[in-house]
Amino acid sequence: MDFLQNHIEALVFCSPSPTKVADLKACLSEMFNADVPEEDITAALQRIEEKFQAEEFSFSLNKSGGGYQFLTKPAYQTSIGIMLKQQSKKRLSISAMETLSIIAYKQPISKPEVESIRGVNCDYAIQKLLDKGLIEIQGKAESIGRPMLYGTSPKFMEYFGINDLSELPTPKDFSNEVNTIGGTPENQ
Repeated sequence: MDFLQNHIEALVFCSPSPTKVADLKACLSEMFNADVPEEDITAALQRIEEKFQAEEFSFSLNKSGGGYQFLTKPAYQTSIGIMLKQQSKKRLSISAMETLSIIAYKQPISKPEVESIRGVNCDYAIQKLLDKGLIEIQGKAESIGRPMLYGTSPKFMEYFGINDLSELPTPKDFSNEVNTIGGTPENQ
């Protein structure tokens, strides 16, 4: 029985957000009242990752949001999708997703700039995104009135399962056929 591995597994399991190696090291060092080498922690994480790759487990250890967390495997996507659909009140509205997309790609960006791109008032959507912790204030613009600048938060990374903004899809990843009626844009 790997005592260190079991403790790490329990710590990652109970954490509501991705657990960083530095946090594991701090916790384990305090618990054991001795320095726990980072190499031992990363080796244990590797063993845990290998353990949960077996088919008998419905989840696996994944690196996400700069740390480690247990996530369900893709084979269980349908049942989880049904459950999440039933909890749709927690999902983001279309306007919030549009606003969040603009902020993610153009950050840091002010509310007037977001509204200019969307063509509508974004007060409510921005407030909801702030409340959910998906965006954060990153300072003030040097323009007239010094409007707040918004950008994505670490919770945004966790919410979308990415480690870095470079993992966002690029415009070339989007198909031209997504929003067309009566043919492609070239035919209209």
